[in-house]
Amino acid sequence: MTPTEPQPRQVIIQERTTMFGRFGKLLLIALGICLMVMAGMAAQYQSYFGAGEGPDEKYHSLSKTAEQKIAIIAVDGSIMEGDDFVKKQIDRVREDKSVKGVVLRINSPGGTVTYSDYLYHHLNELREDRKIPVVVSMGSLCASGGYYIAMAAAAGDGAREDVIFAEPTTWTGSIGVIIPHYDLSGLLGSWKVEDDSVASGPLKQMGSPTKEMTPEEREILQTLVDQTFNRFKEIVAEGRPKLAEKPKEIDEAATGQIFTAQQAETRGLVDQIGFVEDAIARTAELAGVSASNVRCVKYERKPDPLSALLGASTPLRNASGPAIVLDTRTLIDLAAPRAWAICTWAPAIAASGH
Repeated sequence: MTPTEPQPRQVIIQERTTMFGRFGKLLLIALGICLMVMAGMAAQYQSYFGAGEGPDEKYHSLSKTAEQKIAIIAVDGSIMEGDDFVKKQIDRVREDKSVKGVVLRINSPGGTVTYSDYLYHHLNELREDRKIPVVVSMGSLCASGGYYIAMAAAAGDGAREDVIFAEPTTWTGSIGVIIPHYDLSGLLGSWKVEDDSVASGPLKQMGSPTKEMTPEEREILQTLVDQTFNRFKEIVAEGRPKLAEKPKEIDEAATGQIFTAQQAETRGLVDQIGFVEDAIARTAELAGVSASNVRCVKYERKPDPLSALLGASTPLRNASGPAIVLDTRTLIDLAAPRAWAICTWAPAIAASGH
């Protein structure tokens, strides 16, 4: 009898059902779509999803344990309506009674006259209400509107001596006002494009780039510039009382020219050439506190939880600078006629941080 050969065993492999089956894949796809939608919403509605009120305080220098503080208020980039970080820093200092002095650190080409004047007003108000010194430290560029707000520098009692510091490589000045205008009518004509707008009056389109400016329009706009410029020079005279005694020297400095730190010091536009550490030391001196018994702090924007989640999908910004958002509203706003106190060849482009 022939022995029966053993039959091979049949092995059945049963796949275990996991959450990453068909349903899991669909779930991952849905999650990806949701993240894309949230990224779009974050960019569109940044102000709604933004961080809470008030900036974060960070240690800068001097004593790490002292209760008394010197606060650095940073003005970085173009000075524009719509970015209230500088005002929030001012408010934070106003509420913090342990702050004994302010270093106003400016690295800006300027911006709109109106917002420069707004910040100047609130810095003056802070100094007068709290009776604390405000000392300016200029970065690489402190021009036009940046110089405008630098005129808030003074000791707690209002004295204006040795309160404005410029670094050796600082450019400053550019004292002046401009309403940008570009005549594109010739270019449009070469393309056979005509401006056929319907307006309520002959001056409603004043300053439009689609037509050549008339003498009447130019005279009106020049009057606006001149009156705004006079306000600028009054602010400079108030902030630089020694220059105010020599109106001719103010006029010579207020041609729109940019000056080096050395030229600015010679003209009396700045008091000393020095770095931010020198400005901090001067602030401590004016406040009557010793460097060993005071903590120097700076402020940063509060982190936006949605930005942290979505990373680069949300508007770009640095810790103290404005967000970079280019949308239809921003472009229309930048195209609106307004007076600028800014040092640039392209005001609208330079202001894109709005």
